[in-house]
Amino acid sequence: MKMHIKKGDMVQVMSGVDKNKKGKVLEVIPSEGKVLVEGIAMATKHTKPRRQGESGGIVRQEAPIYASKVMHICAKCGKPTRIGRKVLENGDKVRVCKNCNETFNDK
Repeated sequence: MKMHIKKGDMVQVMSGVDKNKKGKVLEVIPSEGKVLVEGIAMATKHTKPRRQGESGGIVRQEAPIYASKVMHICAKCGKPTRIGRKVLENGDKVRVCKNCNETFNDK
């Protein structure tokens, strides 16, 4: 599945319990159409100590959410925006902000 969000993008959650929260994309899972966003969809996980000296307990960690529930935040205009695609004169394909036509830094 083609994803409009990439690792490292700043996104805003548009629906659900974490609506209007912002965070950085930690991981993209294209096979499931999900993304892992820093500080969003926190789930509790009970862990057992696996090695001697290691402590177990309850750990809070991010859970994946559907990529369709998040929108990219433009660095220039600071608003959640849809992403367009443009081919430059030199043949490079870039993502652009639909609001202000600013190109995003894709590394």
